[in-house]
Amino acid sequence: MAAPPHIDAAFSANATGTLARSLGRVDLIAMGVGAIVGAGIFVTTGVAAATKAGPAIMLSFLLAGAICVLVALCYSELASMTPASGSAYTYTSATMGEAPAFLVGWNLLLEYAVAAAAVAIGWSGLFTAALQSLFGVELPQAITAGPGNGGVVNLPAVLIVGALVAVLVFEVKVAAAVVKTLVALTIAVLILVIAVGAPHLDTGNWTPFMPFGVNGIAAGAALAFFAYLGFDIVATSAEETRNPRRDLPWGIIGSVVVATVLYVAVSAVLTGVAPYPALDNAAPVATALGAVGAGWIGKVILVASVVALTKGLLMLFYGQTRLVFAMSRDGLMPKALCHTSSRNVPVRLSLVLGTVVAVVAGLLSIGTVAELVNIGVLFAFVVVALGVILLRRTDPDRPRPFRVPLMPLVPLAAIAGCVWLATTFEALTWLRFLIWTAAGVTLYLTYGRSHSLAGRDIGGTA
Repeated sequence: MAAPPHIDAAFSANATGTLARSLGRVDLIAMGVGAIVGAGIFVTTGVAAATKAGPAIMLSFLLAGAICVLVALCYSELASMTPASGSAYTYTSATMGEAPAFLVGWNLLLEYAVAAAAVAIGWSGLFTAALQSLFGVELPQAITAGPGNGGVVNLPAVLIVGALVAVLVFEVKVAAAVVKTLVALTIAVLILVIAVGAPHLDTGNWTPFMPFGVNGIAAGAALAFFAYLGFDIVATSAEETRNPRRDLPWGIIGSVVVATVLYVAVSAVLTGVAPYPALDNAAPVATALGAVGAGWIGKVILVASVVALTKGLLMLFYGQTRLVFAMSRDGLMPKALCHTSSRNVPVRLSLVLGTVVAVVAGLLSIGTVAELVNIGVLFAFVVVALGVILLRRTDPDRPRPFRVPLMPLVPLAAIAGCVWLATTFEALTWLRFLIWTAAGVTLYLTYGRSHSLAGRDIGGTA
């Protein structure tokens, strides 16, 4: 079974509505780490240790990382076979057809768009706190919060969205250069945290190592797993990678491995420097290192958190534009959105999505959306792993530059891990997921199916 014509056309040299190939292996790993390692590493590690797993949070991150590697292996095989923009949406289209692909894309869009608005609001709060802490400048509430929070408009959130959209409308290598710079700064701060804390490690703080038992490790892994979400954004860059069949697996798997090493190292330092119950607060890293005479690092971490959120927000924008680009090129969303500029960049789409996110972030208060976002991502992960198994059966002779090892154990283990994590969600989360999915089904039936170009050669009409 060959790839559907609408996917083959996506990376044809003569296709219109295509993206410029300018990314290399280092760019992809940096983008993956940029999407995964955000400001949460300065909070999640400590809180998860205090409330879920104790010092065994190190094992929780290893377990969560292992599940992500299993999923990443599945992504890598499909990405090397189908090097077009769209990530899990494109892979599902190639393996299961149009309708399931639309639902996967619809749920990934929820991850990227809603998370982007939430991150923009979080960025505003951290930026405002940094201004006050470092320079004594206090911005009025009227311009730092939406109407629902006693303000008029969250101006910092709107401005950061505008600034990052401006970066995206240039060539993708500009965005990649910005991400690499911000990733380097974040990793430098994390290395600083490890270097400052390591001399003060007290192994007595690691006793008992598993205060919450094996269940605590599992609960910690369920929380830690969501600190890894975002590596799938690397797959959305397939159409802008110089050698996607060779470099995409490196970018996807490499970013997960780098993130795992950072998470485990930071959690080891935190739980070794301070008793794990003391880490249950909004700034566990600053609290732990402040107790050993490094209180100054709190301000460094505040700045690093702003940097980390900035790169994370940039990657969320990048991911959603490439996802919607692929869906619109296939006719499942308005075709006007897949128009590209002379630099082969979807400027129009970037401006539309940027405006939507800016309005939401500027005027609304975003509550707890993490579980709703994550359940959609887990759905996509399961479909990708299932797609690897199906394609091995339906098209065993198709060239696979990267092959998942130990078939079918790896994809089956990835599916089992994702399903297990999904069972930790509350019933209300599942209800919201079903409502969002129902809305997607309605959109597909009323618009997408009748406008779709699937099954037709669109090489000259995209």
